[in-house]
Amino acid sequence: MAMLELSDQQILELVKQLAPAQKRVALLTLAEDAAQGREERMAYADSRIRQLCQQRGLDWDAMSDVEREAFIDDLVHEDRECRQ
Repeated sequence: MAMLELSDQQILELVKQLAPAQKRVALLTLAEDAAQGREERMAYADSRIRQLCQQRGLDWDAMSDVEREAFIDDLVHEDRECRQ
């Protein structure tokens, strides 16, 4: 089967030519795909956070919201080391 290659702009122009009902179907399909990807990313992030906690002798499930926020804050700020 031949593969047609289109630029992003060409795809957008084609979508703009669809009837409103077809645009809605396209939009819903894209939204479903995005939601699936988001769920996969969140599952990966959850497992990675738990792994990082375990490496530091912490239990994510036992931590309070304040402790979790502090832990994440330490992870994302490069100007200081994470508490270990």
